[in-house]
Amino acid sequence: MIVQRVVLNSRPGKNGNPVAENFRVEEVNLPDNINEGQVQVRTLYLSVDPYMRCRMNEDTGTDYIMPWQLSQVVDGGGVGIIEESKHKNFTKGDFVTCFNWPWQTKVILDGNSLEKVDPQLVDGHLSYFLGAIGMPGLTSLIGVQEKGHITAGSNQTMVVSGAAGACGSLAGQIGHLMGCSRVVGICGTHEKCLFLTSELGFDAAINYKKENVAERLRELCPAGVDVYFDNVGGDISDTVISQMNQNSHIILCGQISQYNKDVPYPPPLPPAVEAIRKEKNITRERFLVFNYKDKFESGILQLSQWFKGGKLKIKETMINGLENMGAAFQSMMTGGNTGKQIVCISEETSLKSL
Repeated sequence: MIVQRVVLNSRPGKNGNPVAENFRVEEVNLPDNINEGQVQVRTLYLSVDPYMRCRMNEDTGTDYIMPWQLSQVVDGGGVGIIEESKHKNFTKGDFVTCFNWPWQTKVILDGNSLEKVDPQLVDGHLSYFLGAIGMPGLTSLIGVQEKGHITAGSNQTMVVSGAAGACGSLAGQIGHLMGCSRVVGICGTHEKCLFLTSELGFDAAINYKKENVAERLRELCPAGVDVYFDNVGGDISDTVISQMNQNSHIILCGQISQYNKDVPYPPPLPPAVEAIRKEKNITRERFLVFNYKDKFESGILQLSQWFKGGKLKIKETMINGLENMGAAFQSMMTGGNTGKQIVCISEETSLKSL
């Protein structure tokens, strides 16, 4: 059977901006038979995420993420449906997900690498398992729980950068749900600001491309900042940190403004900002969601409960077609998405009635 796949065509270079042309689509033959322990799956949805930028380099700079290889199939978060199974845990028609799903229309996988998902948890929106009810949701929830030190009723102010992205859009809502009295988002367009305040319940939003962030933060956070959910790093974060309170906390989720530069992760703060951080005893610890696997199951249930109860609003930017994976990646890296960027490879019609 002939299937389509996406391979890494070229590397952007450690200091280069990724473009759609770094990826290419090619046809490949899928074996007719599967071996014991394997399953054949049809890919439904694939995820593109900022962390993937380092996988485009020859060296990712981390020991827990492997680089993509030139002319080899690219992989990441995916959801699909089993078409044939020779694994005891799976049968035809099961919905499954994994973190290293090949960017391919159909694929043969080791059943042990897959996790079964229950469509009821997401009211049939299977792509949510790649976003709010998946890794970005867990990253936001566990990050806020473990590193935010939020105490309900203590009048805390939270600031979120990259606030209209996959993690930011969830983190601000979770901040409110866990007891922050004020949540302010920072993003890059007027439309995104409006989305945060009118749809997601943020108390205010700042457009960093049009407004003076330091001035607006002073206006919108008169009591200072207690919790900062940082998705971007760079100048924006330096500005927020300068207005943080004594013994406050930075949740270090991502540093997308730095991903096209050859710097260590997390990037060191400029000396003047680091001095403020030390003087005010602000925590800024590296946060890796994979260190909290024991909290994944309960976290997914909590996120699903909030979603089904109307307390957690979920936003996606959906692009169709495997041939658009590169374009979707480029768009996500430059802020083209609101909420989670997803690529639909093929749809599952049997769920429409859920």
